[in-house]
Amino acid sequence: MAARRLVSRWAVSLRPVSAAAAVGAFPKRVKVVEVGPRDGLQNEKGVVPTAVKIRLIDMLSETGLRVIEATSFVSPKWVPQMADHTEVMQGINKMPGISYPVLTPNLKGFQAAVAAGAKEVSIFGAASELFTKKNINCSIEESLERFDEVMRAARAAIIPVRGYVSCVLGCPYEGKVSAAKVAEVSKKMYSMGCYEISLGDTIGIGTPGSMKEMLTAVMKEVPVGALAVHCHDTYGQALANILVALQMGVSVVDASVAGLGGCPYAQGASGNVATEDLVYMLNGLGIHTGVDLQKLMDTGTFICNALNRRTNSKVSQASCRL
Repeated sequence: MAARRLVSRWAVSLRPVSAAAAVGAFPKRVKVVEVGPRDGLQNEKGVVPTAVKIRLIDMLSETGLRVIEATSFVSPKWVPQMADHTEVMQGINKMPGISYPVLTPNLKGFQAAVAAGAKEVSIFGAASELFTKKNINCSIEESLERFDEVMRAARAAIIPVRGYVSCVLGCPYEGKVSAAKVAEVSKKMYSMGCYEISLGDTIGIGTPGSMKEMLTAVMKEVPVGALAVHCHDTYGQALANILVALQMGVSVVDASVAGLGGCPYAQGASGNVATEDLVYMLNGLGIHTGVDLQKLMDTGTFICNALNRRTNSKVSQASCRL
């Protein structure tokens, strides 16, 4: 029992034992993009009450995070969990200096998002034809045409657009995805006007080796300053993959509080890397995020209690919180 209390006190102290003395090739700062309210909750089987979603986002806003993906303006037919997108956007306390982007699959979704008060949107495609068909019911080429409509409308409204590319390290339907295909799709989305391209290992199958190969190809087509990584932790490789991305110059990382998530169209995919675990690692490397880990852990405790589930964050588990 005494040993357990010692571990708990050590973990909650938020001072990793092996903080890197020499950061070297690592970026000095990392922008953490919190995707829990959208990517984290979209796969929950039971409908999460709107009030819980709003409280989650408001708590995340108090942690020091600067980007919190709030919801998704998709058809309730495809993702029922996000049916309350308008109520969520209008119910949250939007704090100065924080972006609350939302996912928009097409022009109709974009228009609904703007009407609900969205100031930034994201579009999402994939480097896999079969996944694109399952996810947004069209081909890659057709998805790019849809994106073009959204991009024109966004430019007219002066709304920044972020682009997601899914299945960059593997697809549940096609298997291995070529790095060249990822680079091709990323280049097209960047050329269309997306200010940032988030590269998603949707099924969490990647390794540091495949991450390095993929990023090497993509960085020939898109500036590294415009890239982000989005790593699911299905095979326990997320932090290792993120570390490789950081070493290669990437300074934007997506994460989900308490490691919530999955994908409705990628069976077996576990949640995104836990934001708590990512921040703990970045703290240990001396990389600034501006995020208060204690408040983040408190937020993870709140949403896990609301969902009646155990956290997927190793940091929170080690702190004996849940």
